[in-house]
Amino acid sequence: MHKQIREQQQSTMTAAQAIVACMKLEGIAKVFCVPGESYLPVLDALYDESSIDVISARHEGAAAFMAEGYAKCTLKPGIVLATRGVGAANLSIGVHTAYQDSTPMVIFLGQVHRRFRGREGFQEVDLDQFFQPITKWAVEVNDPERMPEIVQRAFRIAQTGRPGPVVVSLPEDVLPKEASMVFGPPIRRSKPAPSNSEMKDLELLLSTARTPLLIAGGGVKLSGAEEQLVQTAEKLSIPVMAAFRRHDVFPNQHPLYAGHLGLGTAKEILETVQEADLILAVGTRLSEVTTQDYQLIQPEQKLVHIDIDDRTLGKVFHPHLGIVADAQEALSALNALPIDVQWHNWSERANEAYVSGSNMPASDSSTIQDQIITSIMERVPEDTIFTNDAGNFAGWLHAYYRFTKKHTYVGPTSGAMGYGLPAAIGAKLANQEKKVIAMAGDGGFMMTVQELETAVRYDIPIIALVFNNRMYGTIRMHQEMHYPEKVIATDLGDVSFVDMAKSLGADGTYVLTIDDFNEALDQALTNNRPTVIEIIIGKEQISVTSTIEQLRERAQQ
Repeated sequence: MHKQIREQQQSTMTAAQAIVACMKLEGIAKVFCVPGESYLPVLDALYDESSIDVISARHEGAAAFMAEGYAKCTLKPGIVLATRGVGAANLSIGVHTAYQDSTPMVIFLGQVHRRFRGREGFQEVDLDQFFQPITKWAVEVNDPERMPEIVQRAFRIAQTGRPGPVVVSLPEDVLPKEASMVFGPPIRRSKPAPSNSEMKDLELLLSTARTPLLIAGGGVKLSGAEEQLVQTAEKLSIPVMAAFRRHDVFPNQHPLYAGHLGLGTAKEILETVQEADLILAVGTRLSEVTTQDYQLIQPEQKLVHIDIDDRTLGKVFHPHLGIVADAQEALSALNALPIDVQWHNWSERANEAYVSGSNMPASDSSTIQDQIITSIMERVPEDTIFTNDAGNFAGWLHAYYRFTKKHTYVGPTSGAMGYGLPAAIGAKLANQEKKVIAMAGDGGFMMTVQELETAVRYDIPIIALVFNNRMYGTIRMHQEMHYPEKVIATDLGDVSFVDMAKSLGADGTYVLTIDDFNEALDQALTNNRPTVIEIIIGKEQISVTSTIEQLRERAQQ
């Protein structure tokens, strides 16, 4: 690598070739795109670079989801390319997801010719202004010789501090121009550590705590600090909760696991948080969902907030101690503290509350969704990766599935619909040796169902579970809660996802019973082909805990 860097420090090439050279320096192996004429020189440069695979999707939004899911699994920047204003607008949902999920991404967007800027040229949008609110940085490159400087800066910004997306706008007349290009070395992520004085303050807070609780977020995953988290928890015997959709940050079967803070969290788990006198939040922004509409943490509870981004500290809750640090460095320092206090009884109570709040219903009252989660846990390898769309169907996965291995869950904290299938494609490309299962409702799946053809074309054997109740279920639930029986805009028509899958070259199976599902899943795990398992469910069981009738009864009380 060092020889390669020296050879590439200065050479003459086109601006498009310089972009690809920067990708190669960063070890990028996959890029995702929908092709466009405004960035054809970049595609041509990628054609000449055998070390980088180009995955062409059917929709820019799906391409962005693929890149985002791929980045979550590899912990490297996801790369997505699209054309001008229309392609850029389409992929903005993936950019927003990466922004809220702190996922490193670099987005390259073709732009109109510089001569046409400001004239409302064909598909012209001020891309840097358009994306500024949902990116860490958005920039347009107007000087060919500055391409390496700006693209390498984009890679640095995307990966350092709190990771996130960066948009680079590329005027089409800049890309083919040659210049003498100067490259720097590959980006090295900084890993700031807590200061000695901060750790002494933390030691004092912990030594006087009676019921401390650790909430672990995506920063732990991005830092690769899962093992340090387990070691620290075990040394202190402190209970650990996972922030929203970060289930795999801590092994769920561990006796110190205290549950997942998300949508529909069991009251027993919430009560554990309310009982805590000290909350140690590591690598989490303490989002709206994690903190139950920002109401879960109270002023009388002491808060120690550790995050790599200083802007995260105090953004929602004012901490008693705020520490800017990488999660791995912080947990290692915490593990080295000479603390004798342990909280065995408290951690046992916290774990018992989690187990009580996440017990599967008795078999005589279980739904097919309950049975499917049980079946999955019995049948799939422990390192199977799950992705999921937005929707109430995910409540069963969140409530009952036990994530025992790291890097086995990829979900959008942004709550984006259409995410599950394309993210599964990205996850599978990042982990070809693992099984990857996407979970979606019929509403969200239909938004990116065309990417089944992408999976077939590139022979990417993902398994998609589609829970079909012919409605936008989550919105119907809220409709019934606030405007009972006034159903509007949430019912959907009949769609055969099995027939659609087969028409696109994938396998497909209908499921009406748990026996049907078991047979279909076993076959999908063996066939190693893109597969859709369509699970026909009724409308009445609207969520894990409620039926439509029960929601209507509560609204009348």
